[in-house]
Order: sequence, then C-alpha cells, then structure tokens
Amino acid sequence: MHIKDLVGIYTIEGSNQNEAGISYRGTLTLSLDHNNRIIAQWLINKQQTQFGTGFFKDNILVINFHYKGDEGHIYKGVVVYKCLTKDVLDGFWSEEHGNPLYLGSERCFRVLSSSNMAIH
Repeated sequence: MHIKDLVGIYTIEGSNQNEAGISYRGTLTLSLDHNNRIIAQWLINKQQTQFGTGFFKDNILVINFHYKGDEGHIYKGVVVYKCLTKDVLDGFWSEEHGNPLYLGSERCFRVLSSSNMAIH
C-alpha cells in the first residue's frame, strides 16, 4: 500500500479516552501536502473540527492532531491507524489531557462514490 492510496473521505466510529467509552461518529478527510505528508481533518458529531498532520510507513499511519475545546483551550494528541486495507483503518489515540489509564479507539471506512467504485 502507498500513501496516495489513503487519500479520501472516511466515515468514523470511535470511543473516547475514558472508562465509559462514549461513542462518537463523524468523518475523516485525508489529503497530501506538497511533501507527500498526510493532512487530516476530522468532523466529530457534526460539530467539532480537528486538524492533524502525519506520516505513513509499513501500513501504519501516525497523525498528530489538535483542536479547540468549547472553553477555548487547544488540545493535542496522537492517533495511530493500522491500515487494514486502503478502505479500512483501525486506530487508537490519546490526547495530552485525557485519562492516562485509557486509550480512545477509532475505526474508519472509506466513503465510496460512484466514481471510485469498480464495475463488475
């Protein structure tokens, strides 16, 4: 798999970094910058936007992310995705102020449009 194979839009399902594991849904958009580094943007529960940059090696995608919380503070963290296929990413994440006893989790599924579906 190559880094360019990951470019696209994914639906996400995840759980937060706490004991309750509160679920969330959203989208993840992956693109590349001029140096072939990953640019990521999440939209969580249709209300919170998060941004990140990362790198890809051996089917592992690592993204450092940040977002502005409701109270105006900037939160930072890292997510690691195992690229099961170019259409399915399985990840875990942690942010600096999250509960250190837990990791968040996230699964991403590529949104397939009629233009990128194969005709059989």
